[in-house]
Amino acid sequence: MSTWLHNQANRNCTIIAEVAQSHDGSLGMAHAFIDAVAKTGADAIKFQTHIAAAESTPGEPWRKKFSLQDASRYDYWRRMEFTESQWQGLKNHATEKGLLFLSSPFSLEAVDLLKKVGVAGWKIASGEINNLQMLEQIAATKQPIMLSTGMSDLPEIDRIVARVKGWGNPLALMQCATIYPCPPEAVGLNVIDIYKQRYKTAVGLSDHSATLYAGLAAATLGIQVLEVHVTLSHEMFGPDVIASVNTQELKQLVQGVRFIEKMLANPVNKQVLGEHAAPLRQIFMKSIVARQNLAAGHQLSGADLALKKPGGGLGAEDFSKLIGRRLRTAINKDQQILEKDVE
Repeated sequence: MSTWLHNQANRNCTIIAEVAQSHDGSLGMAHAFIDAVAKTGADAIKFQTHIAAAESTPGEPWRKKFSLQDASRYDYWRRMEFTESQWQGLKNHATEKGLLFLSSPFSLEAVDLLKKVGVAGWKIASGEINNLQMLEQIAATKQPIMLSTGMSDLPEIDRIVARVKGWGNPLALMQCATIYPCPPEAVGLNVIDIYKQRYKTAVGLSDHSATLYAGLAAATLGIQVLEVHVTLSHEMFGPDVIASVNTQELKQLVQGVRFIEKMLANPVNKQVLGEHAAPLRQIFMKSIVARQNLAAGHQLSGADLALKKPGGGLGAEDFSKLIGRRLRTAINKDQQILEKDVE
């Protein structure tokens, strides 16, 4: 792959809209997210594939008790489940809308299900980075792997990256802070360059700040992947809404990243005058003109000269050079004084 996950001209950064559980267990809402995200210009849509009995126990504690509908975290995961045919419908819908389809697995059973459905690559959540059994199963697909690192230190990341590189899968390492929402002091933009230098691999940001700012800043650092949580409305229910941008904000984010990519791809050479600047100099620069009518033979003083638009004649830098020189010919008020006009 010449670019990460896809090969689209002038797009260095794959932008992933992360729905997570914001569909709240509604298949219809999940499809609505696909339609909405497709209008933003994002490259991919990502869900999370939870199979409660395979990944959790009834005793799993709430990170934060947010649901009046579910008696336990386990019950919530069960409500987030879709069948294989339902996942296939979501994948087909995303493909029809021109979106790459992704979903993070949280169990071996979820990996098996997603292999049947078909995904463009594999996003590994921060809490699964040391799940070597699952990683080995995913690596066997030879598809790209994105690793979130929100709960890992560098020694653990060193070990996992070495394994993934050994398997030969394309790798993108994602800087991530597992805080919802993530404050600016925890985003860790500095880590992006650390990952680039340390691991010599594609690097991205998994953003939970609920703003455009972190993603735009990361884009200026040349990331290959940007994942951002998305909601249809900031007033929706769910644990991820507070860490999400809405679809209109996502559209602005996509436009901003593409703008930044064009800027980075077109460095300006200030050693030479740019093609846009040359014609504007004549409009906006000033030339030396006569302040009043001047006779031939008149010896010029500063009181005889003024600087006025347009440019194209002798400029302000030549002002002192004309002082004391005599006119070869008469010059009218506001007429440019050129080198040929003086002795």
